[in-house]
Amino acid sequence: MIEQSPRPKSSPQRATHISLTRGLRILEMIAGADGPVALSDTARALDLPRSTTHHIMQTLTQLGYLHQDDVSRTYALGEKALRLTGRTLSTNRIAELALPLLKEICSDSGESAAIGALLDDQVTLIATHDADGPVRVVQDVGAHRPVHATALGKVLAAWLPAGELSRLLATMKFEEFTPKTIVQRPSFETELVRVHGAGVAFDNEEYLSGVRCVAAPVFGPDKNVIAALGLTGPRHRLPQRKMREFAPLVQRYAAELSERLSNIG
Repeated sequence: MIEQSPRPKSSPQRATHISLTRGLRILEMIAGADGPVALSDTARALDLPRSTTHHIMQTLTQLGYLHQDDVSRTYALGEKALRLTGRTLSTNRIAELALPLLKEICSDSGESAAIGALLDDQVTLIATHDADGPVRVVQDVGAHRPVHATALGKVLAAWLPAGELSRLLATMKFEEFTPKTIVQRPSFETELVRVHGAGVAFDNEEYLSGVRCVAAPVFGPDKNVIAALGLTGPRHRLPQRKMREFAPLVQRYAAELSERLSNIG
């Protein structure tokens, strides 16, 4: 009778090597993707069991190398991976980090919140979260807003380097959206000095009648302002007294987002 040798058991070292290899392959795939990646797509692309992929991705998330969106459940590179790769912050990544904070400030205030960035001399909304309830201000990601008539725009302009600000002001059309819109460059420049000194900007129905906003700067890893966080609501819920009361809340959440972004740099 021929005796067969027993199959050698996998050593702990081999199991660790396999897990490490799979983890690195997952990181490489997500790093090369155009946007956030779903668990099922990752498992299919790498020909791995779904359960194994889930376990590895959750471990990488807990360690900070991946980030999982609370709503879509998709994955993107986390803060530790971004620090290692030296990647610059994209608007998509800023939005990913901002969304949990936007939800929190909406819950705390009962009003809608948004993150805006200055793109092509316009304020572009890159992340939003709408308040609950029948009366609310709805904001769409990708929507454009004028710099001179919004709290987000005032913040983004107030922290621009002098040369960039001069260029922006020279090309800006001070269109009148409501009777309260600032339509003169000298008045707007005075407003920017006030905003920079106070660390917060207000939109007192300057873009839309009946709508008010409070905004504060968001700083990137290089300490330059790369976005603005704003809280928006209807006039009857945001009298000027309430806007002033909300200002420290908006500044606190903007500072928290700045801190999260600084951990990437």
